[in-house]
Amino acid sequence: MNTNTHRSDEANPLRQWALLLLRLIVGFGFLVHGLAKLTRGPEGFGRLLDQIGVPFPLLSAWIVTLTEILGGLALIAGFLVAIASIPLIATMLVAMFTVHLPNGFSSVKTIGLTDAGPVYGPPGYELNLVYIGALLVVAALGPGPLSVGRSAKVVPQ
Repeated sequence: MNTNTHRSDEANPLRQWALLLLRLIVGFGFLVHGLAKLTRGPEGFGRLLDQIGVPFPLLSAWIVTLTEILGGLALIAGFLVAIASIPLIATMLVAMFTVHLPNGFSSVKTIGLTDAGPVYGPPGYELNLVYIGALLVVAALGPGPLSVGRSAKVVPQ
């Protein structure tokens, strides 16, 4: 019985390429969300944070924006993915418990239909859980192939 899962994972190229794809998709998602906050101005996101009672809303908006951008880039590059996942998971947990939880589970809610098309309600916490789960997988299994961090492992395997 082989108890060294690291070697068997490396021997399975499909698993490694799937991990790469997961890392790139999640990294891209965080990068795009962070860049959207940056291009719209963190001040607007800060106003939202102020409305829900987050302390130091403008500072918090900048921290979240930079966390999403830098964390997304780290995931895309495969650099220190376990460490980069920690603040990203924290942002997802805060968003889930302060914004999305009252809206229920579903991330897409059709609440009406007009001549122009469907009308959507506020998103639930489904996507937060998907991101958290993906980050935990990448943090636990490492960056996979084509990564800067492949030779600089943080979590022993």
